Amino acid sequence: MTRYSAFSLLREGLRGHRGWQPAWRKARPKPAYDAIIIGGGGHGLATAYYLARNHGMTRVAVLERGWIGGGNTGRNTTAVRSNYFYPESVALYDLALRLYEGLSQELNYNVMLSQRGMLIAAHTPAQMEICARIANAMKLNGVDGELMGADEALQRIPLLNQTTDARYKCMGGIWQGRAGIARHDAVAWGYARGASDRGVDIIENCTVESLLIEGGRITGVDTSLGTIRADRVGVAAAGATPGIVAEAGVRLPIHTYALQAFVSEPVKPCLDTVLLYLGTGTYVSQSDKGEMVFGGGLDRVPTHGQKGNLPAQETVISGLLEMFPAFGQLKLLRQWAGVVDVVPDSSPVIGPVGPEGLFINCGWGTGGFKAIPAGGWLLAHLMATGQHHEISRPFDLDRFARGRLIDEAAGAGISH
Repeated sequence: MTRYSAFSLLREGLRGHRGWQPAWRKARPKPAYDAIIIGGGGHGLATAYYLARNHGMTRVAVLERGWIGGGNTGRNTTAVRSNYFYPESVALYDLALRLYEGLSQELNYNVMLSQRGMLIAAHTPAQMEICARIANAMKLNGVDGELMGADEALQRIPLLNQTTDARYKCMGGIWQGRAGIARHDAVAWGYARGASDRGVDIIENCTVESLLIEGGRITGVDTSLGTIRADRVGVAAAGATPGIVAEAGVRLPIHTYALQAFVSEPVKPCLDTVLLYLGTGTYVSQSDKGEMVFGGGLDRVPTHGQKGNLPAQETVISGLLEMFPAFGQLKLLRQWAGVVDVVPDSSPVIGPVGPEGLFINCGWGTGGFKAIPAGGWLLAHLMATGQHHEISRPFDLDRFARGRLIDEAAGAGISH
């Protein structure tokens, strides 16, 4: 391993990193590939990595209209968890969590996974009853989860507001010890390096302008860098997915909203778990640098904008201060929004659509980051074999025609 002194790090920074080997190749598009993935976020990069790693497909291109990880992968609050209700959802998100648990070793790249546990806090007897149902369902589905009382919750998070005038006193909630946070850009960069090392071309600043469809099957894409041919195309482009597949005659049941998030100035360690308050919809964790990273519910105005606004700021910060009055003196450093694509049953859509050879991975709502490894694993399986993995099958678009919805509004956190 190469070691750098402080002086050499400064020198390389001033020289534009010319002495360092890039983590992944800056590729130019070839005329044709075996598979194309539209979207250079976490899900797209993970798909490329698992196509190469699991299925031996290396003639693969990832097309990103901006820079990799510049969308939702870099605009979230970094929580990872599998505390869902339905067996199908638990299988999906726990696959992701299990892959996260070995991801740093798998990629030889530290994704900074911190399994500090997560508490979903309840404030009424009705909420505690729902928490008990979810905790029992998690155990039945083979995932760690337990119902926690108020005393134990306060032992874990002593700063919680328990004053006599507290509007939302914590009565306990659901605890998942394996939940936690990971570093969002490290996940994207690790998958990018792993895919590139296996021969995948990662092509940034390449906008897909249209799909090529001939004889009822996909044959490639037209892009801002020219035509690229492939008989398999996967779309993992979050809120942009409905527009991309619309020209293939596919109408997705997706509405796109902004999910806003915030970061405070750094302070000494005072919160060593992830916390979600059911009463306010606010959730928070403390980063490794000491910042408070927090967010709340969706801004229910359809948009593709990635900007915050003052009404959402007021709502989320008031929820944070209800949880922790001691945070009232913190200074806010940043506010931003990610674009989330929400499906009516608050579960993702994974599967083939439209012409033969076209596949999608979308509709993750607020759960996209936590699902990156599973989303990539399952889309890669689809693209390589043409068949669903048993875990992705329930999330096919045909569930709406069959009435087999997986309504995870509460578990997904979308209904705050």
